[in-house]
Amino acid sequence: MTAIETISETELVRRSLAGEELAQRQLYDRYVGAMFHTVLRLTANRQDAEDVTQEVFVKVFEKLDSFRGESTLGAWIKRVAVNTTLNFLRQANRLKLVVLESQHLPPEAEPAVDETAWAHDLRRIHEAMGELPEGCRLVFNLHLLEGYRHQDVAQMLGIAESTSKTQYMRARRMIKEKLGN
Repeated sequence: MTAIETISETELVRRSLAGEELAQRQLYDRYVGAMFHTVLRLTANRQDAEDVTQEVFVKVFEKLDSFRGESTLGAWIKRVAVNTTLNFLRQANRLKLVVLESQHLPPEAEPAVDETAWAHDLRRIHEAMGELPEGCRLVFNLHLLEGYRHQDVAQMLGIAESTSKTQYMRARRMIKEKLGN
C-alpha cells in the first residue's frame, strides 16, 4: 500500500486540484467501479455505461474545485454520475416515463415485497431489472438502490412524485413476477 492510498478525501481533493497525477489516478481508481455500476444500472447497457462513466470523471475533474465537502466525496461524485447519466438518457431520447392514470395505485394496494428475500439470486434480479421499461428501471434504481426519496427522484426526472411512486411499485411488481415470487 502506498502513502497516497491512505490519504483522506480532503487531501486527495487538494492534491488532485494541485495537478498531482498520482492523486488524480487514486481518486479515479477509488470511485470508478462504484460509479460504473451506478451508471450501468441506470443505462442497462454496458457500452453506454462505459462511455458515460468516462464522461462522469471528465466532469468530476473539471468541477472538482466546486466540491465543498458538505457531503462525502463519493456522494458528490455519485450525484455527478446520476445527473450525467440522466442527461445522456435525455439526449438519447431514452428517458421516457409513461404512466397511465389507471396505474396510479395507492401503496396499500401493492402487496408487501421483502427485498432482502431476493438476495439469494442476484443474477436473476439483475436480469429482471434490465428487462424493466426505462421509466420503471430508472425510478427503481434511483429510489431503492441509490437511496433517493421519491420527491428527489421526481425532481431529477421531471415527473410528479406520485408518478415516481407508481413507477417504483410497478417495477417491484414486475420483478416479483419475473422471479416467480
